[in-house]
Amino acid sequence: MSQANIRIKNKRARREYFLLEKYVAGIVLTGTEIKSIRNGKANLADAYCIFESEELFVRGMHIAEYSYGSYNNHIAKRDRKLLLTSRELKKLNIKIKEKGLTLVPTILFINDRGLAKLEIALARGKHYYDKREDLKKRDTQREIDRHMKR
Repeated sequence: MSQANIRIKNKRARREYFLLEKYVAGIVLTGTEIKSIRNGKANLADAYCIFESEELFVRGMHIAEYSYGSYNNHIAKRDRKLLLTSRELKKLNIKIKEKGLTLVPTILFINDRGLAKLEIALARGKHYYDKREDLKKRDTQREIDRHMKR
């Protein structure tokens, strides 16, 4: 995979949450972690963001160990610090304290300069009936597209 094609998505986030606002954050990584991401060996399925002493961390993001890493290899599910401006961090910290809002990682990608970035979204959880509505909309759209092709 080339660097430009690395876009690891969290499909579960769109299914489980309403995404309200999106932010792009840098990630503090070690050498073997960025090499694994460039190989496409990362998973965002169980990841979430948490504030610890005014700093934002992503927890539960799995980056597989680098196959050529020796004793320098990283821990696969360690907490990783996210880099945002102090204004954005303060704004998000205030909004997180509102009822029902959380920060969810949506896309892990490598930008033009070769740096790993994580798109995070301020999200509100969906109820069961909201998920059913999404399925109905998708099915009707699929039917409409099928009839338009004929």
